[in-house]
Amino acid sequence: MATAVATKPPATAAYTDAWTALEAQVEALKGSHLRDLLEDEDRCASMVASHPGLTLDFSRQKATKKTMFYLQELAKAAGVTEKVAAMMAGTKINPTEGRSVLHVALRAAPDAVIESGGANVVPDVHAVLDKVKAFSARVRSGEWVGATGKALTDVVSIGIGGSYLGPEFAYEALRMDATAGAAASGRRLRFLANVDPVDVARAREGLNPETTLVVVVSKTFTTAETMLNARTMRSWLVDALGESAVAKHMVAVSTNADGVKGFGMDPENMFGFWDWVGGRYSVCSAVGVVPLALQYGFDVVERFLAGARDMDTHFATAPPEQNLPILMGLLGVWNNTFLGHATRALLPYQQALLKLAPHIQQVDMESNGKGVKLDGSPLGHEGGPVNFGEPGTNGQHSFYQLMHQGRVVPADFVGVIAAQTPIHLAGEPVSNHEELMCNFFAQPDALALGKTAEQLADEGVPAELIPHKTFTGDRPSSSILMDRLDAFSLGQLLALFEHRTAVEGFVWGINSFDQWGVELGKVLAKQVRTTIAGVRSKGGDVSGFNSSTTALLKKFLQG
Repeated sequence: MATAVATKPPATAAYTDAWTALEAQVEALKGSHLRDLLEDEDRCASMVASHPGLTLDFSRQKATKKTMFYLQELAKAAGVTEKVAAMMAGTKINPTEGRSVLHVALRAAPDAVIESGGANVVPDVHAVLDKVKAFSARVRSGEWVGATGKALTDVVSIGIGGSYLGPEFAYEALRMDATAGAAASGRRLRFLANVDPVDVARAREGLNPETTLVVVVSKTFTTAETMLNARTMRSWLVDALGESAVAKHMVAVSTNADGVKGFGMDPENMFGFWDWVGGRYSVCSAVGVVPLALQYGFDVVERFLAGARDMDTHFATAPPEQNLPILMGLLGVWNNTFLGHATRALLPYQQALLKLAPHIQQVDMESNGKGVKLDGSPLGHEGGPVNFGEPGTNGQHSFYQLMHQGRVVPADFVGVIAAQTPIHLAGEPVSNHEELMCNFFAQPDALALGKTAEQLADEGVPAELIPHKTFTGDRPSSSILMDRLDAFSLGQLLALFEHRTAVEGFVWGINSFDQWGVELGKVLAKQVRTTIAGVRSKGGDVSGFNSSTTALLKKFLQG
């Protein structure tokens, strides 16, 4: 026994009294079922938390009031509130890169004081925002024109990973919002991320170089995929309009002024950001603000930032028992680490949120896909889950079969009370949006309650079909109900999921803000790139790889 204790990872929240109590809760709950837990009205009432515009109902989680008590004790053992405060104060909580983690500063009020390295970063943030506001106004008004004097009505934003997923998520969410949609009238925004030439063709399809503005998003201006796409779009513009058009039709979100200038852009049209902003947390920086302001106008962007700031304030000040990101993060730890569910579904019942799951996949899995703690010791237990999702009701006709009768997949349902584009056909008993929301309310209950063999027999189902039609139920979920989906509430929703990820990382004692796992593939890709370029230009043979890769490369080069 002494040896087993010695091999445990250094204590954080793991193996504390609260941890042990939660392990006991797992055993205690094995004999219960969600259909019984949901009969307890007092328990259900205690498992609802709200913030203006948002309601979180987690009564369909496989947990009791005692479970929630011990999860809060686990948060105390992990020092979650202290870590939240440290993050928001600019403490360098990303030790492997020696950086602060200050995406909250990107949406801070102008008079806020948030320091990194002893300096208040908020004035720098607002200097960039002011620059974006002025630039986007000039483009949208037609004061800034292209090389042939035509207004620039179409924007292609080039980035990859966090430089693309977050901005596209926000763009799609606001397309059908009445205010944002009206502001975007006559304008088009497209994103180019994949180095695949098919993505280039799709991004350029139907566009006129004379009316197109290209935004290149790369902090270092060296990201291989982004810069190849940037050179491809540059060539398209130059072929049509001449070399001098680059300065009028291309701008940058970057910190590399020399690289921007060398590319032919005017460094005055470069919008900066900072090393304390991780790519997956950068949508509120110029990374997202530039394309969104060009499409929707800066007033809409300001509401989006205000919504994120509102959730930041809630996260920093609300009691843990009513703190939405903390509650969601603790339930994530409970489902993953204690109940052993390695996956998690994000299910927005709102087509406008079709890019929510892809964005949160990166936010969560790039942040918490770690196998070691902050001190480098093995994690020693299950950590970050696999995240996936699809808007309802599409997902119901796709992977819900597995969720109902296959693996247990904890789910987060997101619904909206007010439709962005209401439709109610004459003679229909409910509106289109109400039909959507019927499914939002039904699916969590179906997962939780299931259907027993006895119920099926009472309904007269043939005996041979009963095993196939039985639903075990007891499958956990949470429901997030938003009053509406507009720029402000979108900011709230974004920050809610960003902070949930941080809470889970704080409890696990990992660094949620580095991403060394993406580096090795980049290094190896550079080796392959050098080999392909050498064979294409000088001939020769493929060498330096294992036999499998060598054979595949040879086949590719012969194609």
